[in-house]
Amino acid sequence: MFSGIVAAVGHLTDIVARNDGAATVRLRIDAGQLDLGDVALGDSIACGGVCLTVVDKDDACFFVDVSPESLSCTVGLAAPGPLNLEKALRLADRLGGHLVSGHVDGVGEVLRFDAIGDNRLLTVRAPESLARYIARKGSITVDGVSLTTNTVDGADFSINLIPHTLGATTLGGLCPGRRVNLEVDLIARYVERILAVSNDA
Repeated sequence: MFSGIVAAVGHLTDIVARNDGAATVRLRIDAGQLDLGDVALGDSIACGGVCLTVVDKDDACFFVDVSPESLSCTVGLAAPGPLNLEKALRLADRLGGHLVSGHVDGVGEVLRFDAIGDNRLLTVRAPESLARYIARKGSITVDGVSLTTNTVDGADFSINLIPHTLGATTLGGLCPGRRVNLEVDLIARYVERILAVSNDA
């Protein structure tokens, strides 16, 4: 589990196809300011909102294997570029954002990225299948960043991004037409499931 509070911006530097019969690729990710001192092989790190398992590392970078399925339903892992990084939560950690699984629910498209003083108003169109999980003043994860929606109109939602978020994550580089990884609030998913079971009973 994660909180959606980005610890560092890393950089995907190398993508190497593996000859394992499953078309898996191995990614080399420069960890940037992320401390890898307490990271062990097998630990999870959210990379651009995608939970990935560390299979190798050194002092400055770590390596993860990504399946064709993960590549097909996410963005940001198929070409070199910056990635928001967060290590998995420990029980003693503060939950500054919201509970995030690192399992991307869908890919959205940036519609607007408007300057409002030092802030930016981000408008994203989510896949129609996710619209029912997005609520005004609710939580959503965009490229691994825990955010609160301002407005919701069908599958479109807007978020106000403050200067700290713009500077400490990759979101400052967004522009209309960019695609982003989305994860809806876990609570919304569980509420839907509970209601569905209750109605079937």
